[in-house]
Amino acid sequence: MRLKHRVVALFGGRRRPARQRPSPPIAAVPAARAVPPSGVLPPTAPRPVVLPPGGPGAATGDLADPCGPSRVAVDDACSLADRMSALALAARERLREARHAYDQHADRRERAAAAADPRAVRAAKDEAQVAFRNARLGAGEQGAIETAAREWLREIDRINARTREAVRLLARENADEAGLLRAAEHLGLEADGARIAAESAAQACRNARIALAACEESERLGRARPTAPELLTPATVVARVTQAPSATDVPAPDAQAPDAPAHGAPADAAGRAQAQPAILPLLAGDHDVLRRLAAALAEGDADAQRRWESRLSALVDAVRLRAIDGAALSFPDNGFWAPYTQLQGREIAAALAALGYRYDGMDGFADGRVPGQRELSLAIGYAGLDPMRIRIWPSEAELPHLYAGVEVDAGRFVAQAAGELTLGDMVDLLGSRAEELSDLWNAWGRVRPLLLSPS
Repeated sequence: MRLKHRVVALFGGRRRPARQRPSPPIAAVPAARAVPPSGVLPPTAPRPVVLPPGGPGAATGDLADPCGPSRVAVDDACSLADRMSALALAARERLREARHAYDQHADRRERAAAAADPRAVRAAKDEAQVAFRNARLGAGEQGAIETAAREWLREIDRINARTREAVRLLARENADEAGLLRAAEHLGLEADGARIAAESAAQACRNARIALAACEESERLGRARPTAPELLTPATVVARVTQAPSATDVPAPDAQAPDAPAHGAPADAAGRAQAQPAILPLLAGDHDVLRRLAAALAEGDADAQRRWESRLSALVDAVRLRAIDGAALSFPDNGFWAPYTQLQGREIAAALAALGYRYDGMDGFADGRVPGQRELSLAIGYAGLDPMRIRIWPSEAELPHLYAGVEVDAGRFVAQAAGELTLGDMVDLLGSRAEELSDLWNAWGRVRPLLLSPS
């Protein structure tokens, strides 16, 4: 019986296999629905979700911004540059206040030292004694003598009190001098560190903007390549600035002349080669080109178009001012400038500007400062010319209109200094004036192709 119970307990958990139904043909069972043996599910890879074409979330190529990381890098780097610039400005202000405090301390110490000088004290007392003697000799009665004696004693007391105050002040200033020097030195080091950090942050911001501009320009040209006009090469920008460029005025292009189309090139390519880039009429004051470029950048937004017109106008003004600073001018063939070449005229204008008589960009002098014949003679001499050989001198009434007919050659200036219109070249070209064009630099990847496109 015990053996029987053990056998039943051993085989009691097993069930008799149920009667199997006839299975359908193997070909009729989908492979994806087949259940593996022993009820164990095999690991399955995630199946891709296929969205209907044109539905929500469908890939259109515009949802993913390939320049997004560059844009984020620009925001981070430029915001850091702004903060570091503010810190550097605050550090310079603290250093200025510390130096001003030290200058005031030095002035007080010098005056106290002069007042406490024994020789000065002795001289003041001697003067009081002489005044008393003169008063006593001129006195006719005893009361006048006593009055002179009292005045002499009050003067001696004032001298002694002033000397004691000067000695106390001198001791206090001498004790404070070491602390003021340490503070000024510490703030000077702090200002230098903040300046270096601000310059490094500004350089990082500039590099990030250059990378963003390159990314945006590459993406924009890649998308619009089938319909967009080809960009004019930098050599074309340089070559179209003047009718006859010279070796001293315009650098020679590296490649062949862009005005000559290649053998077998289509007619439209030759037409594009003959067209001048849009930046040249823009710098010359063509409002139609300004509105067309602003409309292309705004993409149908009227408010954005007005903002872009303002930004492009600010760019033109900054370039013109820098061209005036660099004496990039074109001179007429009559009047005072007739005997001189264009290069000699620029040297004379640069010499006048160095003397403080700067061209205002219209037909006169900035700030109303008009040179005389002596200053004009000095400028001609500084330009390497002999003033004695000049036969026609402008009169005093003609000197305020010396720059009549002179024009700012901003196109030549840009072509020589930044022919490729890269962001780095433009920032270097404009110098401190580039700081006011941050919005333009952030979108330079969109702006540069339009400026280089045929007008």
